[in-house]
Amino acid sequence: MNTKWNQLEQQMSAHGIDTLLITDPKHVYYLTGFLSNPHERFLGAVMVRGEEPFLVVPALDEEAARASSQVQRIFTHSDTDNPYRILKEALKGSPGVIGLEKNHLSVARYETLEAELGFKEARNIGDWLQNMRMIKTEEEVHKMKHAVKLIEKVLQQGLSRVQVGVTENELVAEIEYQIRKLGADGPSFDSMVLSGEKTALPHGVPGSRKIQAGDLLMFDIGVYAAGYASDITRTFAVHQLSDELTAIYNAVLAANEAAIAAIKPGVSFGQIDRAARNVIAEAGYGEYFLHRLGHGLGIDVHEYPSVHGANEDLLQAGNVFTVEPGIYVPGKGGVRIEDDVLVTEQGVSILTTFPKTLSIIG
Repeated sequence: MNTKWNQLEQQMSAHGIDTLLITDPKHVYYLTGFLSNPHERFLGAVMVRGEEPFLVVPALDEEAARASSQVQRIFTHSDTDNPYRILKEALKGSPGVIGLEKNHLSVARYETLEAELGFKEARNIGDWLQNMRMIKTEEEVHKMKHAVKLIEKVLQQGLSRVQVGVTENELVAEIEYQIRKLGADGPSFDSMVLSGEKTALPHGVPGSRKIQAGDLLMFDIGVYAAGYASDITRTFAVHQLSDELTAIYNAVLAANEAAIAAIKPGVSFGQIDRAARNVIAEAGYGEYFLHRLGHGLGIDVHEYPSVHGANEDLLQAGNVFTVEPGIYVPGKGGVRIEDDVLVTEQGVSILTTFPKTLSIIG
């Protein structure tokens, strides 16, 4: 078994759990190396305490599972099979106390598992996986650096299409074309390109608005590559920018840099949020910083931790998260600058490298 399974077995022993059933496809990938989308079909990674783990996969995914999974025992089910009975047969007896990801299972699937397996008790193990995922391995960091490299190439290509008169949707189409062309698996969320006064909407929806001289232009984009996400935001000026919008940009940049400067093991997530928020407040825009500083990043584009002022959990080497302060002034515009960062034993490594100084484009 790999180190991750060993950690889970230790938790099973400590909490009196006999059988572990992992059904979230991303966690199956995290633990086995097999990445898939089973759609409505059953997928599970299973471990009985003291035994080697095994996989239950749809028959149409068997070849892919055997090619990529680090777990060697694989059971399959066709569309006419009852996968829960195949799972029960693979278990060779009662599962006893079972550990499940309750936040992933639907009520219907939980009730079916309960009826078919007859487990003694079900306990939630979602927190175990959340805590494991907080600390990235060297392999995971390598994959994330690759995802960052790809999205920065995509952004550079997208910028080459910016000119007055181009619409936000046209730029989104170019971004998503380049995502595939450059080799990513796909976007890690809906690509966002906003211009002018629409940049004041933190989660605005791109549309038919045409880019104009004097606009702020915001790209918030990311990709999945080898199962791991990147997420970057950069804001640009089209042709020129007013003094007020330039001051807003500079305040956000200073907040971004202050937060990154505060990152090191032992500091709380709340402290780095406050480091950025204080800079923006001192510039007179405190009420316009509308969201948390950032979020965890990994096999999900948004995962634990949530980087906000009330989170007093301490940073640890191996944490990867975003730093994305912003100022959003209704009717005028907004600026967000987002980096992906890795906490190291010495402090911080900034995974994103795309320039952050104010750039005039178009």
